[in-house]
Amino acid sequence: MVTTVGTSTDMASLIENFILLEHDAIAAYDATIERLSNPEYKAQIAEFRNDHLRHLDDLTQLAARYGANVPTEGDMKEILTTGKIKLANLTGDDAVILQAMSSNETDTITAYSNGCENSVVPPEERMIFERGLADERRHKEWMDRAASM
Repeated sequence: MVTTVGTSTDMASLIENFILLEHDAIAAYDATIERLSNPEYKAQIAEFRNDHLRHLDDLTQLAARYGANVPTEGDMKEILTTGKIKLANLTGDDAVILQAMSSNETDTITAYSNGCENSVVPPEERMIFERGLADERRHKEWMDRAASM
């Protein structure tokens, strides 16, 4: 699925959309942790979930500076992000679950790339999106590697 998160033309909307994205991501991580059988995979995914909690905290602080709404839960995309995990779980295979999560990461990487490149983001705020992008790339690389083992 192609995401438009990070393409907003005003900072408040951009931040709100990223907060929604992070809530959706956290829900997908929760669904993944619940379904994985490998304890090492569960521990790593829990660490990645903590990165998303940090992103959410950073974005909430950013929202306060720009008067953006701060949603307290995800939007309809959560059904898609968690649904992929639930469907993958039907196989009972951790690798398939991690592949489903990796596909979610593809969208999140696109969103953070959009945020990094969006001219509405002031240079002094760009670091938040750059850190998020680096985390998302690291998450996806690990998921792809673990799924192929």
